Amino acid sequence: MPQQVLHEVFGYPAFRGAQAEIVNHVVAGGDALVLMPTGGGKSLCYQVPAIVRHRSGQGVAVVVSPLIALMHDQVGALHEAGVNAAFLNSTLDADETRRVERDLLSGSLTLLYAAPERILTPRFMAMLTSLHERGQLSLFAIDEAHCVSQWGHDFREEYLGLSALHEQFPGVPRLALTATADDHTRADIIQRLKLEEARLFVASFDRPNIRYTIVEKDEPRKQLLRFLSEEHDGDAGIVYCQSRKRVEETATWLTGEGLTALPYHAGLDADTRRRHQDRFLREEGVVVVATIAFGMGIDKPDVRFVAHLDLPKNIESYYQETGRAGRDGLPADAWMTYGLADVVNQRRMIDDGEANEDFKRLQRTKLDALLALCEAHDCRRVRLLGYFGQAYREPAHGSSTGLPGSNAPPRGAATEGSLGAQCGNCDNCLRAPDTWDATEAARKALSCIYRFRQAGGQRYGAGHLIDVLRGKTTDKTTQHGHESLSTFGIGADVSEAQWRLVLRQLIAMGHVQTEGDYNTLALADSAREVLRGEVPVLLRVPTESKPRVKASRVRGATGAAGANSASRGAGKPPPLPLDEAATERFVALKAWRAEVAREHNLPAYVVFHDATLAEMARECPASLDDLAGISGVGSKKLEAYGQQILRLLAHS
Repeated sequence: MPQQVLHEVFGYPAFRGAQAEIVNHVVAGGDALVLMPTGGGKSLCYQVPAIVRHRSGQGVAVVVSPLIALMHDQVGALHEAGVNAAFLNSTLDADETRRVERDLLSGSLTLLYAAPERILTPRFMAMLTSLHERGQLSLFAIDEAHCVSQWGHDFREEYLGLSALHEQFPGVPRLALTATADDHTRADIIQRLKLEEARLFVASFDRPNIRYTIVEKDEPRKQLLRFLSEEHDGDAGIVYCQSRKRVEETATWLTGEGLTALPYHAGLDADTRRRHQDRFLREEGVVVVATIAFGMGIDKPDVRFVAHLDLPKNIESYYQETGRAGRDGLPADAWMTYGLADVVNQRRMIDDGEANEDFKRLQRTKLDALLALCEAHDCRRVRLLGYFGQAYREPAHGSSTGLPGSNAPPRGAATEGSLGAQCGNCDNCLRAPDTWDATEAARKALSCIYRFRQAGGQRYGAGHLIDVLRGKTTDKTTQHGHESLSTFGIGADVSEAQWRLVLRQLIAMGHVQTEGDYNTLALADSAREVLRGEVPVLLRVPTESKPRVKASRVRGATGAAGANSASRGAGKPPPLPLDEAATERFVALKAWRAEVAREHNLPAYVVFHDATLAEMARECPASLDDLAGISGVGSKKLEAYGQQILRLLAHS
């Protein structure tokens, strides 16, 4: 029955990866912990079992989610697919809440979404007890399960009480799901949710349709604008910044450059955040500039890029945030710029935090792993997967990268002739960076820091250190007599950008420490090993000046800078090429979908994903049977929209 439900309800011809095994395990009543990347189809792992078990008379599935946006989107999508689902959250008034509760107790609901704090209230637990006593509680799905871990990057205290589900409702299968969990977090999830007997499913963390690019900071706003204008004119995307102030300034600046850019952070009032999120979900070509307060639970599949203007805290955060791009399996970009100040700021936040030393030590280790990814001169994807304990495997020819049924190939996927561990779709694989042996330069930098202490006991920042190393006479070098140091000018042959790279790496490796409000530099104990030449330092040459390898995608004629959000992206072809006739059909289908979405008050992608419209445009089905063979067209949508789509295609 699971395969039948997948095709009939969701319109997909086959499960992908471990989905079938997970679904069959849960349908049979087993507990599971599922680690699957964002965009990998986690929701189907509980939605299909919920529908199967409901049809077998086993009642309602309760989905635990902290995210109102996800609840609304998934319930709307399930309604479109003909599934009776509901949510209980603060957006409902008293009458609406009572109606949902009546539907819950009557057994008519297939899925109910609620936040953990609501589920754990005495009133809700009493309703669950009533359902359980009648054998009408089919399963619990605990989404964003990493939130239960104090070691994780998004700890939420209310998740700690969810162990009560196991204690009070024995026999009801539980499915915990997350997109990111290292060994510490995974162990915490198992212990705190009482999942010791659960089966563990770990899907591949590879997102082959995402291109990873990391560049050194050099006027980051201009770098960002160049990336957007060359690669993503008119596309929807997210730009992450570390601070609220930087979010506001960047959004204002991008708006002045002709983009539709909206700020989003926890300091904005709830109504403003809701309006900006709704515009991002429902309009074409909107860019949200945000802190990490934005993104969790956003199911928008056609986010074509995620950009970071500041360094995240760790690889888990980076992976989860970049995973919000390309959920539809079509080509997308993860682009980041970072610099020495990012490294210093992240280390200071860890050191100044109130956590215990064990936690701080772990956070430093995680930051080191992220910095190693940034500084890498080999394949980014291999390193990223290696962090999660997985080896890179070249995708099979013609393999799908989207949800089940998607036939969108990864942009730049490695070919059968690829040699070694190279993905063919990150900046380092597409254009191998030059490297240089910086061991001697590192020793010179450390020697200069040591000489500062000998000369007067004072410590200085990176800028002054570089001036001394390069032999640059300034008021400060003269004032402190540093022109007479033996290290003055010994690094004149090394550029300022390269010196910053050396210092960034020395700080990342823990050989140099930053202290005080002015981020002065001091030697760590391990610096002795570098000074003795025992630790080699191999660095990449700054690459921002090199031409970027442009994405292979068809560009539309619209979406020029300065266009409004209604026209930006309107009429744009899909990210994958179609011939001229198919492109015209795709544009017509998008316009039709926009009208339907407005009538139903839904985001357009809830009606159909771009990948589904692209397949319709390419195949141009002439009958309902042909249309039913398109991935993403379930029976309910075929009944609701089939004739309209056929008429549109016949006249396009």
